[in-house]
Amino acid sequence: MQFGIFSVGDVTTDPTTGVTPSEHERIKAMVKIALKAEEVGLDVFAVGEHHNPPFAAPANPTVLLSNIAARTEKIVLSTSTTLITTNDPVRLAEDYAMLQHLADGRLDLMMGRGNTGPVYPWFGKDIREGIPLAVENYALLHQLWREEVVDWQGKFRTPLQGFTSTPRPLDGVPPFVWHGSIRSPEIAEQAAYYGDGFFANHIFWPTSHFQQLIAFYRQRFEHYGHGKADQAIVGLGGQAFIRPKSQDAWNEFRPYFDNAPVYGHGPSLEDFTEQTPLTVGSPQEVIDKTLTFREHFGDYQRQLFLMDHAGLPLKTVLEQLDLLGEEVVPVLRKELDAKRPAHVPDAPTHESLKAAREAQAVTA
Repeated sequence: MQFGIFSVGDVTTDPTTGVTPSEHERIKAMVKIALKAEEVGLDVFAVGEHHNPPFAAPANPTVLLSNIAARTEKIVLSTSTTLITTNDPVRLAEDYAMLQHLADGRLDLMMGRGNTGPVYPWFGKDIREGIPLAVENYALLHQLWREEVVDWQGKFRTPLQGFTSTPRPLDGVPPFVWHGSIRSPEIAEQAAYYGDGFFANHIFWPTSHFQQLIAFYRQRFEHYGHGKADQAIVGLGGQAFIRPKSQDAWNEFRPYFDNAPVYGHGPSLEDFTEQTPLTVGSPQEVIDKTLTFREHFGDYQRQLFLMDHAGLPLKTVLEQLDLLGEEVVPVLRKELDAKRPAHVPDAPTHESLKAAREAQAVTA
């Protein structure tokens, strides 16, 4: 079971001080947050791709993740998400293979369509073609990483003849891919078809909606012969604000929640925590609620938390990570690993994928 954090890189005014960090400060803060995540024993740091304010998250996450890769040793670096719709698959194949080498294999990707409508015309794409773009572009990326010489023709880009993407994936093992979605069964179908992971970032919508998406993915994963439904590779998003005492957490987080750029001035904090995975409270309360995710979705492989949004100052975020890494994750890891049946796999890593490839070559 992997535990980690994901950042959307929002530049938001702190509602308690009126201070707005600069883009420079926010970008530097994300690096410090990633380093802290490794320090406290988390497994994954992921960063999103945005091309518009109020986000400072990089248009090309490989730049930020390369910096972090050079300063870390263990933590897996990921995206949350990479826009498979508006990026050229050839460039994605090259950039992320390069990052995979620089990170010595500590890399995977989460592919998504994106949740900002205007990004499509900015890159010459039509949002009405979002699903077909995601399907075609990923099919090409998948092929580029697995075939030395590619001949390809599709609808959305110029054909390729005798093309070789360089550098080649490290050890001949492409980065593992998660397909992230909050609403599209077509993306769950795509993940299942390739035997890839499905990441349900269920931070806004009701649990019942994501139960249906994940159940569909598991069913189709088995249909395509990748294993039994409960062996499908599932990741979940979540949010938490933690203090040693529950009431302190509620009092401190409330102004940030009330003014957050996404859900501020909407549902009350009480209603939102009741209806979504957001947990505000003590370490034990975060543990208890997170353990219910298994009851809703079955055994899963990756849990990421959003911890650095809504204008929270860096000092507070680092304190959150101390509590998450020292008091919450060790208990969750022990409890969830103990409950997971032996036939349900761990999250794929470069090492496990390389070993599987070598074993397959021996038996071939």
